[in-house]
Order: sequence, then C-alpha cells, then structure tokens
Amino acid sequence: MNFTIPNWLIILGGIGQIFTALIYPYIRHRVFDWYNDVKQLKPLNQEIAKTYGRYIQGLNFSFGLIAILIPDDLKDQTHLAIALTGLIAAYWVGKVATQIAYYPMYDIPKKLLFRWGGFGMNALFTLFAVVYTLLLIHNLKGF
Repeated sequence: MNFTIPNWLIILGGIGQIFTALIYPYIRHRVFDWYNDVKQLKPLNQEIAKTYGRYIQGLNFSFGLIAILIPDDLKDQTHLAIALTGLIAAYWVGKVATQIAYYPMYDIPKKLLFRWGGFGMNALFTLFAVVYTLLLIHNLKGF
C-alpha cells in the first residue's frame, strides 16, 4: 500500500502541538491544581517537577515548529527523517498509552469545559501519534 501524508496534515499536527504547549500551563493550574500539589514536595523535588513540566512543554512546542517549518523534510526518507519521526512517534504513542493506562484512575473536575477539553486533547494526542507513526512507516519504506 502506497500512501502520501499531505503537508497540510503535518502542519495541522504542528499547530496542534504548539497549542498543547501553550495550553499546558492552564491545564496544570485550572484542571489539575498542579501547583498546590507541587508545593507539598521538598524544594528540590519541586524544581525537578517544574523542570520536567517545562521539558514537556518545550518538546511539544519544538515538535510543532518542526512540523510547520519543514514538513517535506519529515517525509524525505532520509536517516534523519526516520530518526526524528521515530522519536516523535514514540513520544506521542507513549503519551496516548499513558493516557489510556493511567489517567482514567484519577478524578478530573466534572465541569463541562474540562470534560470536552479532555476529549479534544485526547483526540489531538491520537492525531499526533497516528501522523508521526505514518510518517515513520513512510520513511522506512525508502530503505
């Protein structure tokens, strides 16, 4: 089966990833009350938690920029394209797997906005996982 991933889909995914990076602080603060929970940690552990949060935000933003600025390079079947799409696919597939495996055990506030927002974010994460997995498969077919 031969398929082509259109640039508009890659760019749409990039916009979505930047959106997730920008909305991330709001979700941590308003939905999960994350900052109050982090305050209960020892100071070093607080900084570690905040640093990992920034890493996640930075990766989401960076992956989005890459998708928007160089979509053709992400599907040009080079070693670098394989490595990068493999990394990003693993990141998002791991995120989706984590969402499915662990997050249903926790109680998220029942506000309608948060319920629909959760569906929307999960749809975005799934879109990212599918797009980058398809890109990886496409790139691997070049070898």
